[in-house]
Amino acid sequence: MAHSSITLPPLDTLRAFDTAARTGSFSATAEALNLTHGAVSRQIAKLEHWFGHRLFARQARGVALTPEGQRLFLRTSEALSIIADGSDRWVEARGTAVVRLTSIPSISGLWLMQRLAGFESGDPPLRIELTVEHRHADLEAEGGDLAIRCGRGRIPNRVSVQLFEEMCYPIASPALTERIGSGPPERLLDFPLIHDSDASAWRAWFAGQNIDYKPRPQDRRFEDYNLVLDAAAHGLGIALARPPLTEGSHHQRRTVQVDSHRVKNPVSYWLDRPMRKPRPAAMILARRIMAAAGVSDKITENFVTSEA
Repeated sequence: MAHSSITLPPLDTLRAFDTAARTGSFSATAEALNLTHGAVSRQIAKLEHWFGHRLFARQARGVALTPEGQRLFLRTSEALSIIADGSDRWVEARGTAVVRLTSIPSISGLWLMQRLAGFESGDPPLRIELTVEHRHADLEAEGGDLAIRCGRGRIPNRVSVQLFEEMCYPIASPALTERIGSGPPERLLDFPLIHDSDASAWRAWFAGQNIDYKPRPQDRRFEDYNLVLDAAAHGLGIALARPPLTEGSHHQRRTVQVDSHRVKNPVSYWLDRPMRKPRPAAMILARRIMAAAGVSDKITENFVTSEA
């Protein structure tokens, strides 16, 4: 298979460049793309850095293309037109009531999705543009409003609040649970253990019973926690239930508790926002998410008003 050696500019910046070239304004671009003015400026700066020259001349009222920018605009506008004509386009919702939320797959599928309609249908109504991915999104550069992540604490350059912690216990399919039986916790080590990309929860569970656990060749690892639960339901090994994440999910009806011992997961779930002043719609959604997670009113108020 032949691989292209063409080096492309950062593609995430081209939409902002094209819109700014058409409108002659970073502010108009920010409004059209539902971004902040700062996010648009950073995307243009990123593109200019890649090309090594200025694409816009900043003026008293708006911006104007430099000769280099004009040449790029001729190429990008043609390329974007070809793409638009040759594909079924997804039209993003826009407006002040649109909130851009990023979240990891596990909490999106197991906790967030069943509450999404309620978060949108309150007074005032909102439209949530949800992006699901494993990575930590750059909220500032990408114009995101809120992010839900799994981690061990606050991270720099964000305002963060802990949504909830998990008290984990072992689960397996009914057939495997019968084979495991009751007895000392060491009996679980006779069977494959299932974990996601982080085995710290299993280490914590065994450490709570004075057992040193390290992942073994017979254990199974899946990047996504939804797959961990599916694997346990199909008898591939023992997993850890992580309420409240698993409460009310269909996985709960397909597995059985293997051992009554519970331990706090070293990682927990966090709601983040950028350091900049938040948009009102984003803070309405933040309040609804934190209310559903049982966060206190005092902590909620600090999250939506803090600038640091």
